[in-house]
Formats: sequence, structure tokens, C-alpha cells
Amino acid sequence: MIAGGVLIGLVRTGPVRGWLGADAVSAPTKATLGPDPTPTPVLAAADGGGVAPNPDRVKVALDPLVSSAALGDTVNVSVIDAASGQTLYDRNADVPTTPASTTKLLTAATVLAARGPAYRLSTTAVAGTAPGEVVLVGGGDPTLSVDAKALFPGAARLDQLAAQVKKALGGTKPTKVLVDTSLFSGPETGLGWSSDDVSPLGQVARVQSLMTNGGRVKPVHNEGGGDPRSPDPALAAGKAFAKLLGVSAATVKRGKAPAATSTSTGIAPGTRLGVVQSPPLVQITDWMLEQSDNTIAEVLARQVAVAAHKPATFDGASEAIIAKLRELGLPGDEADLYDGSGLSRHNGISPVLLTQVLALAANGKQPAITGIFGGLPVAGWSGTLEKRFEKPQVNQAGRGVVRAKTGTLSGVNTMAGELVTKDGRMLVFAIMASGSSNAIAAKAALDRVPARLVACGC
Repeated sequence: MIAGGVLIGLVRTGPVRGWLGADAVSAPTKATLGPDPTPTPVLAAADGGGVAPNPDRVKVALDPLVSSAALGDTVNVSVIDAASGQTLYDRNADVPTTPASTTKLLTAATVLAARGPAYRLSTTAVAGTAPGEVVLVGGGDPTLSVDAKALFPGAARLDQLAAQVKKALGGTKPTKVLVDTSLFSGPETGLGWSSDDVSPLGQVARVQSLMTNGGRVKPVHNEGGGDPRSPDPALAAGKAFAKLLGVSAATVKRGKAPAATSTSTGIAPGTRLGVVQSPPLVQITDWMLEQSDNTIAEVLARQVAVAAHKPATFDGASEAIIAKLRELGLPGDEADLYDGSGLSRHNGISPVLLTQVLALAANGKQPAITGIFGGLPVAGWSGTLEKRFEKPQVNQAGRGVVRAKTGTLSGVNTMAGELVTKDGRMLVFAIMASGSSNAIAAKAALDRVPARLVACGC
């Protein structure tokens, strides 16, 4: 679709499934293990094409919708013309509001800015202090797989790392596995998370720098959540690695990789025995945004901290994200973050910060963060929006046109993204509602706002 200078490529049903084929997530094929795909352009800089809406007419169109009782007692909204930066609609747009998973937009934009879209996360194995001891060092790759049965496209694999280790050890037999998770520190669950988010709901894993398949027990993604997570993802990964090396799982313990040394005989402690790397960061952020993957969001938030030489903790990640937003010229002070996924009810983000992030990504001045558009779910088409914009019928105007990140907590419904009006103009928007008592009615009422903007001859 080309409209208003914006090039948007739609792939059924979103970037991840488009690369792999319809059944690839549940049944990986040999093709998924080949070279990384070449992404197609999903967004050219907004160039001012199309007819810009009139703010007064937008207000007339949206006021009745954002006042809907179905949305709850708090509804804050920002709508901006992407090309000009003009504010088209403002309802308490600078007031921090519970964002739920729209928080992931800030995480995606800042990690892409901090690391770059092509950056890859490394998982390494090094020699321990005793002969045959192998240390598995977590590099913060949440997409790491045990073997070819990978959940994520092009994932790094422990079986391939094990093969490298065996070759590097030569005649030395592996005897013990240590797991080094020292890249991350601090609490493994966030302040403001529900007590059942990790178990039994499986909405997120404990945040550790070593895990396979996002900490899941099995490499399966359920659209409605409920993916069982390991109680200790790092040790689970270590035991899987030990099995591949032919080492008893009972030997797996936590430890720290020794500093590299030299020796005249044998393999020196700290010698790198192998390394495997994740897909490019832009592909990982695609999955995070499309499927609203909380674990990936938390791990990527810590990558922002690591890049900024801050502690890779919840607090360090929050500080690093806000600092990176300011560095990009955005109002970072309008975010109060306790995590990178939006599970925390303590988070606060203003609608205008979200729209300014989207506008910056759209104008092409920061090429690294344009990658956030590739992963945004498409209304009625992919990811968390696949079954949205259906009812009432007026909402169907947004299908295939609205790209947005949703956010849902009990009583909280949010959405932030971009759309193209029928007059060919690209707009970015953020709608943040709370206090609703009926989630189904609230989502339909929320969808009606961007659908109205699409159809609006304003």
C-alpha cells in the first residue's frame, strides 16, 4: 500500500509468520535454519503527501468516541500528523497514564537506537578452571533454542554450540557445566507485577540472561498467553546443554566464567570454546511487538542498560530507556517506568510521548528506530490485532490500515500506532483508557477511534 509518501508492506500474518510459513512456529523446517531473510522496506519517511486533517474537524469526529462510557473514567489521547508534527487532537496528552504493553514501543525504539537493528546477542561457552569444565555464559538472548525445534525464526542453538565445544576440547571429555548469568542482576520479577504472571499464567519468565525459547518449558507460543515457564530458566538451559555434551544434569551449577589466562599445556581457563548468535535485533523486536512478548521486552530493556554501562536491572533499564529517549530529543520526563514490558501497573507514560516516538520513527531522521513499524500488528490481520476491528461494522474501516501496539491489563486498554486516512495522510496516535468494567466493550470502543480517523474526511 502506498499513500501519502508512506510505503507499508503487509505480509499475512505478520513478519515472523511471513518469514517462516504458516506452520513454522510449531513445526520448524530446515528452511528456518538457513541464512537470515532480507527484510523488505516497510516504511519510507512520511513526506507530507495527502491532505492534512483539520484539527477542529478531528475534534468533532473524536470527542463523542473518546467520551464513551465503555472506555472507562480516564481517557487520554494524542493524535499527530506524522509529516508536519502538528497536533490534531489532544486530550490530557501530556499526562502520564498506565500504558500496559504500549510500554514496549519505548523499549523497542530505545534498544534499536542503542544497539542498532543489525546487532546480535551472543551466547558463549568458555573453559572453566578444571579440565573438562564448561561455562555457559548468558548474553541475554531470549530467543536461544535447544535444537532445531525453535520457537523463534533463525534462533541460535545450544546443539550447535555443544558441537563447537566438543571440537574445541579435542580429546578432553566434558565433565561439568556451570551457567554464568552475571550479565543481569537484581530482582528477577518486577515491582507491580501480578503474583501469578510467571506462574501459573505464564505471561512472562523470570528475567535472566540465559534462557531458551523465552523461558518456556516447551517451544510453543499461545496467542492468549498461558505458556508454562521454567522456575529457573538459566538452570533449565544449562541442563539441556549438559545433556547435549553428554554430562549429567546433576553437575549443572551456577558459576562465573574465569578471566582468560594462558597456559603452556592444555586448554587455559577462560578460553572461548564456542559462540552462537541470535537473529538481528530488528527481527527480535518484530516478534516482541507483534506478539507482545513480555520476556523479550524485559531482556531487551536490559540491553539498553548494558549499552549505557548501567546495571542490567529493572531500575537500570528504566533509567537507560528514559536517558536514551532524552538523547533522541523526546520528552523522557513523561515516562515513569518500572519495567520494559508494561506488566507493571506502576508504569506511567504520556500519550504524547508515544506519538512523538512514532512520529520520530516515521520522519526518517533516526533510521535505526524505523524498524518499530515492521513489528506493529496490523488491524484484522496479524499479531494481537488479528481478531480486532471486527465489531461494530464501522470499525472495519481500520482493517489492514491501522498498525498499532495494544496494551491490556484488568481495567486498562491502550493502543498506539499509525494509520493512513482515506485522504492519504499518515497519522500517529495514542489512546490510553482505564477504569473500564467490560474488556470486550472497551476494546471495541477503543478500536473505533483509529477506525474513525481512517474514514474521516476531516
